[in-house]
Order: sequence, then structure tokens, then C-alpha cells
Amino acid sequence: MVSVIFSSLAQSSVLAFSNPTYAFLLKPNCNFSQRFSCPPLPCSPFRRRRSSICFYSSKEDSGANFPGKEVLRRWDVPWEWQTVSLTSLACGLSFVLTGLVEAAAVPYLGLQIGELGLDEKAEILFVDQGITTAVVLGVLYGITNTFQPLPDDFFRYDLREPFSLQKGWLLWAGIGLLGAIIAIALTGAAMSLFSGETPERETDALVRLLPLIGSSSISTACLVGITGVLAPLLEETIFRGFFMVSLTKWVPTPVSVLISAAVFALAHLTPSEFPQLFVLGTALGFSYAQTHNLLTPITIHATWNSGVILLLTFLQLQGYDIKELLQASS
Repeated sequence: MVSVIFSSLAQSSVLAFSNPTYAFLLKPNCNFSQRFSCPPLPCSPFRRRRSSICFYSSKEDSGANFPGKEVLRRWDVPWEWQTVSLTSLACGLSFVLTGLVEAAAVPYLGLQIGELGLDEKAEILFVDQGITTAVVLGVLYGITNTFQPLPDDFFRYDLREPFSLQKGWLLWAGIGLLGAIIAIALTGAAMSLFSGETPERETDALVRLLPLIGSSSISTACLVGITGVLAPLLEETIFRGFFMVSLTKWVPTPVSVLISAAVFALAHLTPSEFPQLFVLGTALGFSYAQTHNLLTPITIHATWNSGVILLLTFLQLQGYDIKELLQASS
């Protein structure tokens, strides 16, 4: 059971490192070109004055005044499916192209990767993730801002009332994180029970990061900044803040949560980890649906990711062979 939880935690934290720049820095034999893909389908970005197909009226949700019912309330989405498709495609392309450009630009900056120390490599990874986050979110906001004014609960990062029973972002982040840990543990145990053996784990990406984990306070700070700040901000804004919210125009909120969770899991490109990542995405989605505040899923995601890095750093400092532990959970 412990190995199931540990390996699931480890795998869910490596999406932030799936880019060409990281592969270039963390040679040899690295294949970090598996970047997350935003929801697909090509389309036109322009508004269309068409009626949308809805499964039920949003007015039915407007009377939510107690915890639990808020999760059913939909967003008042101003764009059509064409905008959703093109924006998703644009985000995915900008994510990939940014990484490729950065990887190609490194030699022209006079940086000799083979001569860089671990701290310098960690710092470059942090800068790379910062640039990627800024570019992709810039594309997203650039397209969606053409629909101004947006409703107040779109792309909302509100620090107020963290412990409100109805919409407290910190309270529901704690509830969501606890629920995710329990659900993922049960999912891993069920998979082991029905398959007769522990499911195969894909931990290669995390193993390649081991030289940076625990090597110094600078490397640890950079990795925590990537996995605990930049990656959660980017992924939650894309998958929950835009894609999941957009789907509520056509399907009930719980259905949009499940669809976005599936896309989130598929984006990691690790089929053996799909059940656990789907469960995590579901917890992130329902927590966001409860509060309509992106700080809720970002906090869960950040705690989840940075917790892995800090746990591995602690074990490394205690003299444990982290690579052996990860491979033993495979």
C-alpha cells in the first residue's frame, strides 16, 4: 500500500519536466519531449452567435446556499466550441514550441551544458518553466480577453475567506487533498488486487531528476518552484480554469470534471498511471467546482508535487537510495 501511494505521488509530479529543454539538460538518453497536450480539435477563435446545446438550465443551480450544492453550479461561458478548440490547440503548440526554441537557443547563449554544475542546470530549468508558463498563459489570456468583460468567477485567484464553509479555498483544498490521497490509495490497491500484482510504474522521468534532488538547497528550491508553483499555476489554469469551465456550457459540471480529469491524465502520456492521475484530476476538478476559485486546485496540486520533491530530498539526506526505492515501487 505504501509503495502504491509513493509511486503514484511520484508519477503525478513529473509532467512539469516533460519538455525538450529538460531533455537537453538532463542527458543522456532523456526523452522529455512528451509535453502535456491541451484539449484538441482545430477551430476558429471568433465568436459565433449560435445557440448552444445544454443538458439542463443553469437557473436550476442558482439557488445553491449550502456546502455541496455549489459543486453543481455552472459557469456562464461566453465562447463557443470553436474558441475552446482553437485555444486548446494554441496552448499545446505554444507549450511545445517554447520548449523547442529554448532547447535550440541554449548553445547560442554560450552555455556549455556539459560544463554546468547541478545548481546551474536547476536554475536553467526554473527559468525555462517560468518562460513556458508565461507564454502559454499569455496565449490563453490573449484569446479569452477578447470576450471581456468576463464573469467574475473566470480565472479567479481570490485569497479572501480561506476557511469559509461554502467557498473557502484553503478549507476545500485540504478536503480535496485528503480525498485524493485516500482515493488514489484505494485505486492502487484495487488495481493490485484485480491484476494480481502491483501495476507497473513509469518513473523514468523522476529517476532522471535524481541528480538534482537533494544536491543542494538551490537545486531543491528550483525544483520546488517548478513543481510547487509554476507547473500547478499553468496546469490548473489550463485544465480546470479554461477547459473544464468551458465544458460546462454543454454538459453538467460533474461531467465536465470527469472529462477534464481524463484529458489531464492522458496529457501525462503514461498509460499505466491513468487511473491514479484520473482520480487526482477528479479531486482537483470537484474542489474547483465547489469554490470557483483556482487557488483551490492550485493549492492541492502544489502540495502534491512539492511534497514529492521534499520527501525525496529528505530521504536522500537520510542516506536512502532514492533510485532503488523508485524502481522497487515499479
